[in-house]
Amino acid sequence: MDIENIFQKFQKRDKNSLSRMITLVDNEDPYGIEFLKRFYTKRNDSTVRIGITGPPGVGKSSLLNKLVENFAKNYSFTSIVAVDPSSPFTGGSLLGDRLRMDNIYKFENLFTRSVASRGSLGGLSSSTENILQVLEIFKSDIILVETVGVGQSELDVMEVTDMVIVVLVPESGDSIQALKSGIMEIGDIFVVNKSDREGSERVVQYLNSSLKMKKEGKDFIPPVISVSAKEGKNIDKLYVEIENVKNFFIEKGIIARKKSLRKKKEVRDILRDIFIKSIDIELKNMENKKDLSPYEIAEKIFQKIDFKISEDIWKEG
Repeated sequence: MDIENIFQKFQKRDKNSLSRMITLVDNEDPYGIEFLKRFYTKRNDSTVRIGITGPPGVGKSSLLNKLVENFAKNYSFTSIVAVDPSSPFTGGSLLGDRLRMDNIYKFENLFTRSVASRGSLGGLSSSTENILQVLEIFKSDIILVETVGVGQSELDVMEVTDMVIVVLVPESGDSIQALKSGIMEIGDIFVVNKSDREGSERVVQYLNSSLKMKKEGKDFIPPVISVSAKEGKNIDKLYVEIENVKNFFIEKGIIARKKSLRKKKEVRDILRDIFIKSIDIELKNMENKKDLSPYEIAEKIFQKIDFKISEDIWKEG
């Protein structure tokens, strides 16, 4: 594969090349890994990643569908990574919510990609970070990451993005679930969607008072916005708040610190992955050692691999 040629097409905003490379890194193909290694320094360092999360059924996709128009009009290139639930039979993405996102096809400077969560409890695919890096190499200005609505488990989004939007609805059950699950701790902006429903203002007041108590004495208190994605109500107001929070985070160096921590975490994750893959290779070679206990096999493997990295570590076994 001519990776240089693909990169040249990248620079010309060729979406087919972008889709192809995302598929490779999503599958941990050796060519995808090589691409990330060679062109890591070509990333757009000013790219801002924005996570959109919340319990199931709050209308994250509908809200994103309305919101992307603002980004398309104000930035050169915006990308969307929508993580969908995996099929229990194929492992593939069910892609149900994407059918409602018609706005994403109206703008040439928008790119969207759905990926399967593959059963990840954190609401994100394990390859999400690699996909986001490909989009940064593609020079995306903004990357919007929508998570699977899995309630208490979707805290991974905080680690792969620079700021997080938490979406709720007026029903008290959803807001109480969010408070108990710790989502209050990760949100930088809170959105109460479906504001046409009864009790919307009460939830907004409840969130505002809770956030003020939790963030007392701190420089930043997350804003709470009431919107209706269905009616398009307050979408522009939400966009302005997103810009305000983004600029505040940039000015205070918050995003820069998050990027630094993210890189360290990724190095740890890669080392863990390499170690596990190395163990799996050695386990395959010791399948006939039926007379050894698991402890003895583990000791022999540990002594043998000696933390040495095989060049074909990313190849399928």
